[in-house]
Amino acid sequence: MVNLRLPFRFFAAVLLALAAHAGAQSTAPTLLVVGDSISAGYGLARGEGWVDLLAARLAEQGRRERVVNASISGDTTAGGRARLPALLREHRPSIVVIELGGNDALRGGNLQATRENLDAMVAAAQAARAKVLIVGMKVPPNYGPAYARTFDAVFTEVAKARHAPVVPYVFAGFGEDLTQFQADRIHPTAGAQQRILDNVWPALLPLLAKR
Repeated sequence: MVNLRLPFRFFAAVLLALAAHAGAQSTAPTLLVVGDSISAGYGLARGEGWVDLLAARLAEQGRRERVVNASISGDTTAGGRARLPALLREHRPSIVVIELGGNDALRGGNLQATRENLDAMVAAAQAARAKVLIVGMKVPPNYGPAYARTFDAVFTEVAKARHAPVVPYVFAGFGEDLTQFQADRIHPTAGAQQRILDNVWPALLPLLAKR
């Protein structure tokens, strides 16, 4: 006689394991990255971007955060502001990393509008009970010292007003080294992605859930 109880027990165990895995996934805190091409990994192979490296580091350290990369190449603070409410509803993140503003400046945009958009994004994320990390950028010197100073201040001023941590310059330590950038001199190479992560990590670490 064929023993049908063994297969049943086997499949029941598999189903229970899958349910447990799904439950763990659903309860894992979400880290949402809302950025532009720098975080979207423009010009890089899949898995090479700093956000991918962040996800790998979290997993290696046994941390619970699930990383969702909602970055879009070419995005601005206005675009991020428009997209954020839906992202907050969908993912209910515990942490939101905002890396936007570079395209605003490259287009010579109104920096008061940039400040207002960034401030609105931080406020919305905090209202959704998420911790926020602001990641800043700098503009090339040909934009003029006054514009550059005003742009630099946007990130720190919003961070101070909203009591949020900030990475003042995501390319700190290598931004002047053209060997770390692709041919367009804007987007970092695969080899520079670890340096981006290392710039972000110290400010992000205090926001992570306890292991």
